[in-house]
Amino acid sequence: MRTALARGASLTGALGDADTGVGAAGLLRLDTEVRAQLRGGGPVLQPLLEDPLVTDVLVNGTDGVWVDRGAGLERVDVTDATFDDAAAVRSLAARLAAACGQRLDDASPVVDGSLPDGTRLHAVLPPLSATGTLISLRTHRTRVLTLDQLVACGTVPGALAPVLGALVDRRANVLVSGATGSGKTTLLAALLSLVGHGERIVCIEESAELRPTHPHVVHLQVRRANVQQVGEVPLSDLVRAAMRMRPDRIVLGECRGPEVRDVLGALNTGHDGGWATVHANTSADVPARLVALGALAGLAEATMTAQAVSALDAVLHLRRAETGLRRLVEVGVLDRRGPELVCETALSVGTDGAVRHGAGWPRLAARLGLSEGARPGPSDGARLGLSEGARPGPSDGARLRPSEGVRPGPSDGARLGLSESVRPGPSDGARFRPSEGVAGPAPGAGEAVGDRGSAAQLPGDAEPAAQPRPAVFVAGGRGRHAAGLA
Repeated sequence: MRTALARGASLTGALGDADTGVGAAGLLRLDTEVRAQLRGGGPVLQPLLEDPLVTDVLVNGTDGVWVDRGAGLERVDVTDATFDDAAAVRSLAARLAAACGQRLDDASPVVDGSLPDGTRLHAVLPPLSATGTLISLRTHRTRVLTLDQLVACGTVPGALAPVLGALVDRRANVLVSGATGSGKTTLLAALLSLVGHGERIVCIEESAELRPTHPHVVHLQVRRANVQQVGEVPLSDLVRAAMRMRPDRIVLGECRGPEVRDVLGALNTGHDGGWATVHANTSADVPARLVALGALAGLAEATMTAQAVSALDAVLHLRRAETGLRRLVEVGVLDRRGPELVCETALSVGTDGAVRHGAGWPRLAARLGLSEGARPGPSDGARLGLSEGARPGPSDGARLRPSEGVRPGPSDGARLGLSESVRPGPSDGARFRPSEGVAGPAPGAGEAVGDRGSAAQLPGDAEPAAQPRPAVFVAGGRGRHAAGLA
């Protein structure tokens, strides 16, 4: 059989030519097992890695094999003797590392890499691991979910889909945050698939995981140091290299070290439309995480705050529920609060699925070209933070119109839908305020009116109105996304 393989015969052909005496069924079994061994997973792990429901496969020495099928970890009954022998488990880990083009031994007891099919490997040998050889495998799916599919499966609320489309069309710089396994890569790949086909996307990752459906994507991967601790090419070097590759979109798969300085520098020097991910438990933790990463790059907190606020237009935060469902739960914007970097909520998703406005919504709406409008009509309630059944009252007039004698500043113009160069005159006050004779909403009727963090429902979550809600197309976009909110 070795001679046949050396001549270039296929594995199946070599097995067929060999005088094994096992018959056709036996040859098929041998073919499957040998291919599994060559791929690294072996006859036990390879079928698990090929299961479309499995996202993670974990081997805890001789203590068992665990998998995650989207609803939490579950133990797998394994009868193979390999997992009863510590030496055999170590040999399996070394074979997986070799399939990644790396070595795993006493001189190099920890390894990170990617198998030929894109599966991500992390392995640790004793004595660093007190429980035997540890193998962690994160499966890679070649099928990329679309934004519509993420809406259908509940990951993205339908009301937020137009906002996500606007972030892509308006070339916003966006940070996607969440804990491990919360769906950051899945969401990012879906959104990058919306990028125009005339643009070039440069993805920078430790191991290639992002596979957006797009005709012009190139990937850069880090190179780790060898056993002599030379030859390393870190993410920082790759970010600088990407800037010389005529990128339309620079995408950093995961920001976890001093490369944050380089990626923010790129986004602050004309490379709009960039994306990155970062690990954080909540959106409120993102500022502290960025400041800590900036410290690794030698940036003072004040410098990091200024860089982040200037470079990043939005933060998308995902959370994984106890049921295993991954959901986009918040859209935020970074801002300064005194000397501190903070993340203000622009849109949040409640446990009931309703989408609510937050203090950061006016700023995000202005960045995306979603006008907040002028005179509210029956269908504009949600757009201005009013509940569907509420009619603005006298107190709302003060909120919607300039104070008597006070001239609005530039930020007020964006909030009121005015051009920067236009100064409202006396007649504009009536145009922006409801009639004083209109009664306000009764106590308990609908949501709070226009306060910071009001709970107005966005289109897609609200009950159908008597009149159709007009679509607002994003100004300056490519016309693919119609935002149903403003």
